[in-house]
Amino acid sequence: MLSKIFGWWDGATIGTLFTIAKRGKLVGEDEFGNKYYESRDNVSYDGRRRRWVVYNGYADASKVTPDWHGWLRYTFAEPPTIAPLPRRAWEKPHLPNLTGTPMAWRPQGSLAADAQRPAATGDYEAWSPE
Repeated sequence: MLSKIFGWWDGATIGTLFTIAKRGKLVGEDEFGNKYYESRDNVSYDGRRRRWVVYNGYADASKVTPDWHGWLRYTFAEPPTIAPLPRRAWEKPHLPNLTGTPMAWRPQGSLAADAQRPAATGDYEAWSPE
């Protein structure tokens, strides 16, 4: 219960859940478990309905897929549940930014990586000013 009161970084707080129940309607959910809402009334300053996301787990904006991002930013009028974006053969699936997490990529020789740095091969010549 305390995590719902104070844990804004890990899902919705009680205040957010109350606002969603009072003003929002669920529009859809993406493959990461994020839920997308739209206000029932025009509460935005420009007359459009307000849109927001409630993250599944840690709140990280890079977990929002491109199609849902376009809907959140009013690029697309219809949500991806109604009008999904066509996928091209060359497109890769969306991945969130893992920088700063334990699953981040660490190159060979990095201080954060477990592997040892490869030995120098002798083909390196240091630069020195003349």
